[in-house]
Amino acid sequence: MSPRGGQRALAHALLERHGETFAAQSGIRMGNTPQPLYQLLVLAGLLSARIRASVAVAAARALFDAGLRTPRRMAGATWQQRVDALGEGGYRRYDERTATQLGDGATLLLDTYGGDLRRMREAADGDATALRRALQEIPGMGPAGSHIFLREVQGVWPEFAPYLDAKAVQGAERLGLPGESRQLAGLVGPDRTAAFASGLVRAALDRSVVEDVRTAAGA
Repeated sequence: MSPRGGQRALAHALLERHGETFAAQSGIRMGNTPQPLYQLLVLAGLLSARIRASVAVAAARALFDAGLRTPRRMAGATWQQRVDALGEGGYRRYDERTATQLGDGATLLLDTYGGDLRRMREAADGDATALRRALQEIPGMGPAGSHIFLREVQGVWPEFAPYLDAKAVQGAERLGLPGESRQLAGLVGPDRTAAFASGLVRAALDRSVVEDVRTAAGA
């Protein structure tokens, strides 16, 4: 098998075995509409904390199950309701601070963008740096959170694709794949880049994912 063929085999094994997006894992049905975009924003903020990804995903699901799926519902909930939902998902280490940030962030989105992140997209005008800067104005959304949001949203906001940040590239290098984003994206179809990015991040976070993929690909 040629080197490029071996890389494609690894990429497709990663997609098949670990390529579910974090949004899908959280029950978000991604689309270019306000509710799933806001849910992704909440998830990205939760994932950016120093806590296991599985806990962040469970906390996002608990918030959404509690009906907190839109900025208006999030802002209208009490602080204690947000704390309780986070605790239900096991997100206890940062629950009080995060509950405050979720409320403040929802209010900011309502006041600045009418609760619609598509307006933020329009203002960024295809500039990923501008979008990341705008995202980081939201309480609880630092650099890590903005990277996560862009990795996951590229499937519905294609002007930002391929978006494979340093964490995804770290996973690629562990697998023996190229460290340049466009070369990496070329290993999968454009409609699979977000899922591929999620798999690469899992490879960066968990060496057992690397071993599993390499075994499956015969590498």
